[in-house]
Amino acid sequence: MERARWSGARGKLHPNTMKNIPKESEINNPEGFPAAVEFGRDVCGTLETAEKLEWIVTNGIGGFASGTVSGNLTRRYHGLLIAALQPPVGRTLLCATLDEAAHYDGAIHDLSANRWVGGEVSPKGFVNIESFRLEGTTPVWQFAFGDALLEKRIWMKDGENTTHVQYTLLRASGALTLDLKPYVNYRDFHSSTHAGDWRMRIDRVERGVQVTAFDGAVPFYILNENATTEIHHEWCRDYFLPEERNRGLDDHEDHLLAAVFHTELQLNQSAVFIFATRPDTDLDGARTWNEHAARERELLAIWAAADPVAARLAPDWIQQLVLAADQFIVQRSLPQDADGRSVIAGYHWFGDWGRDTMISLPGLALTTGRPEIARKILLSSALYMDQGMLPNNFPDANGRPEYNAVDAALWYVEAVRQYFAVTQDEAALRTVFPVLEMIINSYSQGTRYQIHVDPADGLLYAGEAGVQLTWMDAKVGDWVVTPRIGKPVEVNALWYNALETMAALSPKVGKPAEPFAKMASAAKRSFVKFWNEQRGCCFDVIDSPGIRNDTALRPNQIFAVSLPMSPLSPDQQKAIVDICARRLLTSHGLRSLAPGEPDYQPHYGGGMKERDSAYHRGTVWGWLIGPFVHAHLRVYGDRDAALSFLEPLGRQIRSSGLGTLSEIFEGDAPFAARGCIAQAWSVAEVLRAWRAAVV
Repeated sequence: MERARWSGARGKLHPNTMKNIPKESEINNPEGFPAAVEFGRDVCGTLETAEKLEWIVTNGIGGFASGTVSGNLTRRYHGLLIAALQPPVGRTLLCATLDEAAHYDGAIHDLSANRWVGGEVSPKGFVNIESFRLEGTTPVWQFAFGDALLEKRIWMKDGENTTHVQYTLLRASGALTLDLKPYVNYRDFHSSTHAGDWRMRIDRVERGVQVTAFDGAVPFYILNENATTEIHHEWCRDYFLPEERNRGLDDHEDHLLAAVFHTELQLNQSAVFIFATRPDTDLDGARTWNEHAARERELLAIWAAADPVAARLAPDWIQQLVLAADQFIVQRSLPQDADGRSVIAGYHWFGDWGRDTMISLPGLALTTGRPEIARKILLSSALYMDQGMLPNNFPDANGRPEYNAVDAALWYVEAVRQYFAVTQDEAALRTVFPVLEMIINSYSQGTRYQIHVDPADGLLYAGEAGVQLTWMDAKVGDWVVTPRIGKPVEVNALWYNALETMAALSPKVGKPAEPFAKMASAAKRSFVKFWNEQRGCCFDVIDSPGIRNDTALRPNQIFAVSLPMSPLSPDQQKAIVDICARRLLTSHGLRSLAPGEPDYQPHYGGGMKERDSAYHRGTVWGWLIGPFVHAHLRVYGDRDAALSFLEPLGRQIRSSGLGTLSEIFEGDAPFAARGCIAQAWSVAEVLRAWRAAVV
């Protein structure tokens, strides 16, 4: 079957692929969107519950809008418009929140909510929420008072720093008037504002207002076709942000009331308010919503066309994750490619990271039927290879990428292997093959941070004091929490897998396989050194300075089973799956350290030092469920069991980050979500593992 082809900002379905889309009767939920996330008054009307449920919408260039079901801000990262002023970075909070009130039948009904320093909650609009749901990735509220039913939805325009907030009067016996008060800001999305006497310039423009925070700032706009507008300039101080307090950070800030809008709605009439960095954005709410909804339906259609069997079997939550996967794919303009692509590692606070991108790419792009996205990212990432290494991350501000990741380039090799397996794209393989050779040669001969092949055993050594090189990369000041200097087990599993991959791919481009096969044989013979006979599993790191062999039970050994080429015997593979299942497996992923180990810390919270010290010492990582399921399938071939491991994460999309999957979870039950509310490799690996279990 021909793969769907995608073009445009994040893409438009190519007409030639329409013939491959299954009929509506062959796809679950033919209406177009999964019904995976929906709540009623029992959830929405309880602040302590509703404010823990967070939504996010994105624009494909790094910007986003995010908030809570209850409507109050709980994080510095919440806002109606967090614009990527230097896509996909330069993310800047421009509009924080709206105070909303509906005048109906002689009474005023609040729609919004705020928490204040000191404990007061005012207004309390959450008590009027009849229901909340996701329609695609779009959050939709319905507010009920008397016989009136008012709907609100929020979406962003793809490729623009533009947020739409639409209100529609669905039921009423008379007219309804809306009063809207937008509160604005202009700050880096990692910071918080204490305004003092800061004066912004607020100017009336056609159909709204223009806000200029200071000389040289990017102006932004609040627009509506029909509302009357009153200019204001009033700082509202001391919004309380409970999630920031939980993270040991500044827990309150100030926002500026820029204007007050008034508009009247008749039955079945809509009003759209737009928050944008460009004054000429399309104000036709019906058209922009239809474009947005059509694009998300096309994403599901592309996935279904590429994998119709999986599409017919998929529950609502898998379809929801297909849409969530798209939220991480962003434009990154490169000198060599103005239409480049990258992957945001997680929302709210991560940028694009090399390791995360390569681990996520197969699940985000290949599993969802968009191999051309994977191709573009693989080709553009190749431009940043240096001394055989892929950057760990690209900084938010203009600056040099950092290369402190021993495994990122090896994950690149695995991503190329998976891409070629799906597409048989020999042209792309020829283009990147010199890069693959450079990775192997650089690692063999030696590159940064003592990364080199030990000539005595053919295994890969890496690390030096003060540098974090593996995915367990937490660092507090000069303290590397899990240094792992020596020969880490997953790095050497990736190394062996990369060598076998090169041996398999070399003939495709007319190169001899023997040099790579010889190196792979040496690494496989020596991999026995990782086996800890006493515990019946692998050492986490061997040949470490001082420690020699690290006996801590960690999940890294699962990759020696889950990767397509394993250096272990079948009995060893089974032993690893079994011990990980008994000691590390939870409902939401694998623990980073087993309970009972000396440094085990199940709780993730507090200030940065407390959080980072627990990050890889007991915290559960959602993405690790993917390699565990692949390893379990390899050993047992039990598809029902594999699916059962994934089902709790299917329910997790209704908690914390709605419609998506969190980064991490507490180490002990009930495994509460922590960290980022939406993490690329969590979503990607669940999608990839689910497909492996059903197809």
